[in-house]
Amino acid sequence: MALQIKELTTIDDMVTQISTIRFLYPNISLEKYKAFLSEMLPHNYIQIAVFEDDNCLGLTGCWSATKLWTGKYLEIDNFVVNPEYRSKGIGKILTDYVDKKALELNCSSIVLDAFTGNFGAHRFYYNQGYAPRGFHFVKILDEKKLTV
Repeated sequence: MALQIKELTTIDDMVTQISTIRFLYPNISLEKYKAFLSEMLPHNYIQIAVFEDDNCLGLTGCWSATKLWTGKYLEIDNFVVNPEYRSKGIGKILTDYVDKKALELNCSSIVLDAFTGNFGAHRFYYNQGYAPRGFHFVKILDEKKLTV
């Protein structure tokens, strides 16, 4: 399998891969996806995707920012691998690329959120060298606005 990694930096490039995002958010509409992306891109959001020919096998969003406790960091967001290609090294290809990207951007760390019940993701991230350092608390104000 000849794989290629691409950085997706435009809304057009990203919406072309909505079928992959729908493995994570099955009910997201094209309109909502475009609207969210239009708000995210000005904040350093990009996507990194692994392709075999024109078939997207997995992708992750990421963005860099700065916080007082860590300085500049890279955040992984919306990490998804096509279920047919899970446990075939696609996730590792993505996290290895994110590692390189964070170093290129001179980041001190890489952060991410994983839902508390997503034990498969927890195991994967532990195996990639990630460890929990705290809790991400959430207060839902309007359930109808959520994608999940």
